[in-house]
Amino acid sequence: MSTLMNYTYQSFNFRGRKRLRPFYDLIYSIAGEEYGHIEVVSYAINLLLTGTTKRGFDPEPGPLKKATDARNSRHFIASGQASFPMDSMRDWWTGQNVFSSGNLKLDLLHNFFLECAARANKMRAYEMVTDPTAREMVGYLLVRGGVHVVAYARALEQLTGVAVTKLVPVPDLSNKAFPETRKYESSGLHRILYTFSQNDYQQVGSIFNGPHPEDGQPLEVIFGSPEGVPAPDLEEEPQLNAPGSDGIDPDMFAAAAAKMGIKF
Repeated sequence: MSTLMNYTYQSFNFRGRKRLRPFYDLIYSIAGEEYGHIEVVSYAINLLLTGTTKRGFDPEPGPLKKATDARNSRHFIASGQASFPMDSMRDWWTGQNVFSSGNLKLDLLHNFFLECAARANKMRAYEMVTDPTAREMVGYLLVRGGVHVVAYARALEQLTGVAVTKLVPVPDLSNKAFPETRKYESSGLHRILYTFSQNDYQQVGSIFNGPHPEDGQPLEVIFGSPEGVPAPDLEEEPQLNAPGSDGIDPDMFAAAAAKMGIKF
């Protein structure tokens, strides 16, 4: 949430957009990807929580009693075992975490350290879990977050002349130490920046270019989005069900849509 909303508001508030267009294009492109990362993390949390309690409609046996041992019981009390914009200790994300100083150099420096700190947190989270769903999510985010670290480092180099990429990776541990990252890096995903628009943000390539600081392979900009995957269709958690929902037939909606000429 912090990376998404920091970059989003920095983009909205960007001044001198014509003169500094490549930096605007960079921040906006990364903001677009961060929105997708929120979705990835939410689905991963939902998958991890699915089936962690006893399924059943009868409240008397205590189908949710396992939730009393959970560190974050809000997932069970205030939702259907699903994600919320909060950290693992139940602290809500708030707009107070938005940093948009109005100074491009300061914003880029903040973003660089924000991505490095997020990378460190992901590594520690990986070491705390063994579930393959959690590790797959963290592995993917390590690779893509690494792209953002390099992108902001290159932007600071362009703006100041300081060789920021010599700091990368921060922390020093390479992504290659994590098995789930290897397939993504072997396909070059660690050095590709997406703009999430085929027509906008055309000047980002003047910043995101040159060799990757770790393996020396060329950085690449793709104008558009990466190929997506279907969202998981999660099973219901029936401890609290919508009245009458058991009788709903999905084909009913498809038939009604067909009559109206709507593709369902």
